[in-house]
Amino acid sequence: MTRHRFWIEILALSSAVACVLALGLAILGAAASAADHDPPILSSATSVAKAASPTQLSTTQSSPAQEQTYEGMVTDTHCGARHEATIGKTARDCTRACVHGGAQFALVNGDKIYVLNGDLETLKRSAGQRSKIVGALNGDTIAVSSITAGI
Repeated sequence: MTRHRFWIEILALSSAVACVLALGLAILGAAASAADHDPPILSSATSVAKAASPTQLSTTQSSPAQEQTYEGMVTDTHCGARHEATIGKTARDCTRACVHGGAQFALVNGDKIYVLNGDLETLKRSAGQRSKIVGALNGDTIAVSSITAGI
């Protein structure tokens, strides 16, 4: 009887330890995922913003900017300016698919990347095209007023 009880205790202890380890790994994974939620494409825009002088950075973030005109490629925050050719989609289709998958629309002009906030239908029509955007810049986000696609 004691021999059977010994094995039952070992199995129970092993199961409890396995559950505690699984819970610990799940918590660590969730914490790592929450800490790394920014898309990798925005990290270059953040580093560009960090390289700006403190005066420029504070005026950009603290006061709402006047509407300005920006030109560049309308894309998404996941792919940026480089869409994978291996998936067999056009830049327009890839952008739409990435936005449908959770990415945000973005404007890429050289090494500058801006997140676009505005009417989704208008942004979808200009996806994958060089466009002229009128809007107000706040940090690295442009509040879009109008878009002229295909310039």
